[in-house]
Amino acid sequence: MQEGGVAIVTGGASGIGRALCEALGKRRFDVVVADRQHDLAEAVAADICKRGPGRARAASLDVRDFAAFERLAKDTVSRFGRIDYLFNNAGIAVGGEMLAYEVTDWTDVIDVNLVGVTNGIQAVYPRMVEQRSGHIVNTASVAGLIPSNIGSYTATKFAVVGLSKALRLEGKFSNVRCSVICPGPIRTPILTGGKFGRNRIPGFTDEMAEAMWRKSRPMDVDVFVERILPQVFADKGIIIEPKIWRAVWLLERLAPSLGETIAFLVLKKVKADMQKMTRAAAQQPRTGHTRSNAGA
Repeated sequence: MQEGGVAIVTGGASGIGRALCEALGKRRFDVVVADRQHDLAEAVAADICKRGPGRARAASLDVRDFAAFERLAKDTVSRFGRIDYLFNNAGIAVGGEMLAYEVTDWTDVIDVNLVGVTNGIQAVYPRMVEQRSGHIVNTASVAGLIPSNIGSYTATKFAVVGLSKALRLEGKFSNVRCSVICPGPIRTPILTGGKFGRNRIPGFTDEMAEAMWRKSRPMDVDVFVERILPQVFADKGIIIEPKIWRAVWLLERLAPSLGETIAFLVLKKVKADMQKMTRAAAQQPRTGHTRSNAGA
């Protein structure tokens, strides 16, 4: 297992990003915890420094802002002399059918999930080419490999998989590596929209979303990271966890029509369950306020 290096992790204050930062800290990395939730990033960095043996510092970063990403890359090289890993991990989701979207739902998801990744590549990749080493690790999703019912999220994650495969080929000429991580359901805040996400499903609350996701048995985020990091260090191109989703992806590749049929049946069952939950909630007497994801 590799130990030591310099890594930037976007979305590092929570979820997969936080778990990545902590795991890298345990492996003696100098970690830049980059997030627009600066207070949380500071807390994560302080905890990593306290535990050791690695070091960490927080950096305010909105991945949609290329100039900010460029400053972060420049500052990291100035402090540490190089960047060994960039984990393009920041992401958001908007739940609900595309029929219910507003234009801002599309732009918000595309700007974070796709433009945020391209901004990271644009800021860091040339520096890795110059130093003739480095590894860019983009977080996509199994929703970037197989049909999904979350339109904007799926669109961006398919794009991230595609650009990662292209960068992996191009980077070989400069000894720069690229991998793409495709998680299945992982127990993180994004399951209910996250800090900057939302849903467009009337009456569908965080509690309902959590109940729905529990049926898929989401993997613990720390277990997930411990499984993917060895594959990153081994320079695997496409990393899929939990393993069952590798079989689902294989089915999609071998029999696309069958994969589409199965995905439709799953979506049909999900829609029916959601409608049942919202109807039941509407029939219950109100005893207090339950927050919806909308605008989260």
